[in-house]
Amino acid sequence: MVSVALPRTIFDESHDAFRDVVRQFVAREVVPHREEWDAAHRVDRSLFRKAAETGLLGVTAPERFGGGGVDDFRFHAIVTEEFARVGATAESMSIGGENDLIAPYFIAFGTDEQNERWLAPMLAGEKVGAIALTEPGTGSDLAALTTTARPDGDEFVVSGAKTFISNGLLADFVIAAVRTDPEAGHDGISLLVIDTDTPGFDRNGPLHKVGLDAQDTAELFFTDVRVPRANVLGGEGKGWRHMRHNLPIERMSIAITSMARMRATFEQALAYATERQAFGQRIVDFQANRFYLAELATEIEVTQTFVDRCILDAAEHRLDEVTAAMAKWWTTELHQRVIQRAVQLHGGYGFMREFPVARDYLDSRVATIFGGTTEIMKEIIGRRLAR
Repeated sequence: MVSVALPRTIFDESHDAFRDVVRQFVAREVVPHREEWDAAHRVDRSLFRKAAETGLLGVTAPERFGGGGVDDFRFHAIVTEEFARVGATAESMSIGGENDLIAPYFIAFGTDEQNERWLAPMLAGEKVGAIALTEPGTGSDLAALTTTARPDGDEFVVSGAKTFISNGLLADFVIAAVRTDPEAGHDGISLLVIDTDTPGFDRNGPLHKVGLDAQDTAELFFTDVRVPRANVLGGEGKGWRHMRHNLPIERMSIAITSMARMRATFEQALAYATERQAFGQRIVDFQANRFYLAELATEIEVTQTFVDRCILDAAEHRLDEVTAAMAKWWTTELHQRVIQRAVQLHGGYGFMREFPVARDYLDSRVATIFGGTTEIMKEIIGRRLAR
């Protein structure tokens, strides 16, 4: 394999040892099952249990709830990178979703009782969780959500719908963003943990996407679902600020995935270009191709440096929403440019699914959309600049 990667300096020996464990796990427990899970449009539940047994779930969560007790985001970044490196992006979203989307809400805002009920069994691989923010009519505009939770004594009565929910079919519980006070704007939004066996809860799926076949994606429906008020996560009316607190890590996870995938895709395209002959010479010997490769190699290394800085910021709890937005939009958009050139270098073979570059072409397109579109990321950055 041809490589132009520069050495990375943000990891120490403990991270390297953990990476070896993750890499072996992915080779043993993920890669052999990818076609099977693609056909089923979801991973097998055993993946969560095996990941828990290997220590891949909740490394940063408190030990008393079954976590690793190591407050270092770099370990979660390694899990994401190693799944993405082999093209297991869909499977990474299942495991990474629990590490980087769901567990942080419980760690930051959950009571001991809530964490014993939902976080602990999730980290043990016994329960699967999901985060339900996006709605059919709102997309990236989370402030416009319309799912309501009407107070009724010691309960809320939840009505509404969510869509594009990862782990939506497998989930035993969901953290749903709901409007508990229709008149209070942002202060009327709360996070509510809802068990999926509650009467009135329903789901539809799997949704058939362009790529990410093994990533379980569903629509959720709430029809007068009665939920105890004790299931509110982090206090009533505080859901908006809690989402703003946690969304940077979600966006960072997306950026890390795109970074790892684009590196792998670039390496594959470079290796192909050095081996493939056309018109009596290697593809890489055409000056236009060398220039394209030189440009992308440089942009990849510059971007990796920025992403690594963001990973360190996240590990030290200094990652803010603007920096995460920068990382998310820049990395996912560069990923698209890398893929376009990689497919072109492969010629017709780049359009064949048995080639990893074709799979990356399908799986990566949504990265500029979910977690907040590129346009929303620029809006977040622009608003901060305008202030």
